Parts: sequence; structure tokens; C-alpha cells
Amino acid sequence: MATFRQVHHSGVAPVQEIEPMTIVNRPPLILAARVVSPMVVEIDCTTRETLRVDLSTVVRESKAFATIRLKSVFEKLVVDEWGHALEWPGGLDIGADRLYDLAREHAGLPTVAAFSDWMSRNGFSLSTAAEALGMTRRMVAHYRTGRRPIPLTVWLACRGWEVVSRERRKLSRKAA
Repeated sequence: MATFRQVHHSGVAPVQEIEPMTIVNRPPLILAARVVSPMVVEIDCTTRETLRVDLSTVVRESKAFATIRLKSVFEKLVVDEWGHALEWPGGLDIGADRLYDLAREHAGLPTVAAFSDWMSRNGFSLSTAAEALGMTRRMVAHYRTGRRPIPLTVWLACRGWEVVSRERRKLSRKAA
């Protein structure tokens, strides 16, 4: 543990032991949002991506969102003060992280959850995933925590790794 001095308003500087900081997953924030068609929103994210998300399924399947099924209410969406959600009248909101994942899924792009599942399914640590994909451990960490969007080429490499791995297992069983 590291030792830090904190100076208080009284001028006393007690010594405290503080655990090292861990990197936390920071979901992308919403910079701007626009309604582009009924139940479809285009969002500009802090990841420098502009993504479209179709909310019709979410709205249809949740009784809580019944009021925003009306076009006049749906179009009153606003980005919350800190960019953490889209809000509608009546206190309804959808978090930025959920919107981001939905938008990437709708676009056929990988999500943080899908990448983490791939790592777990194959028993990978950050280092072994980096080795399997031919990239740095740091980039794998960025993708797994959502700090950087996962490029489609990386996701295709993940899927390809699984196919090749399955084929190798089949061949080794036949040889045995």
C-alpha cells in the first residue's frame, strides 16, 4: 500500500494508507442525441462514435416505457446533465452504457460484454488474449473495460481464433 498525506482545512496532515487505485470500467457518455425516425435515436458518444439505436423493442417490452410510445413524447428526449442517460418526461431514462451496447449490437459491432464472454469462454487472461490476437495486453485491457471501442477486425480475429481452435481440437482427437 502507498502512503499519502492529506492536508485538511485545519492544517493538520495525517498520514493515511490508501489502497492503489484500480481502473474501473467507464461507460461511454452521450454528447448529443437526435431522433432520426420513430423509436430510433442517433447518439454521439465520447468514444468518437455516432451510433443509431432502435429502441422499439425496449419500449414495446417494458410497461415502464409505455408513455414514450407516443411520438410526441418520444421526441422530447434530452441528454441528462452529465451525459449518463437519455431522459424523457415523467422520469424515464435509459443509461448511456445500455444505449451504447444496444447501438453496437444493432450495428453488428462487438460489445464489451461479448468480448469479455469470449475471453472467459476461452479461459484467457489479458496476457493470453493479447498473445492469441497478436496485440498488446494494454489494448486488450482497453477493449475489455470499454475504454476503447472494439474494432470489427479485432472481433473477427476473436471469432476466427475460436474456429481455428475448434478445428485443432478435432484434429488432435482424430490423431489420438
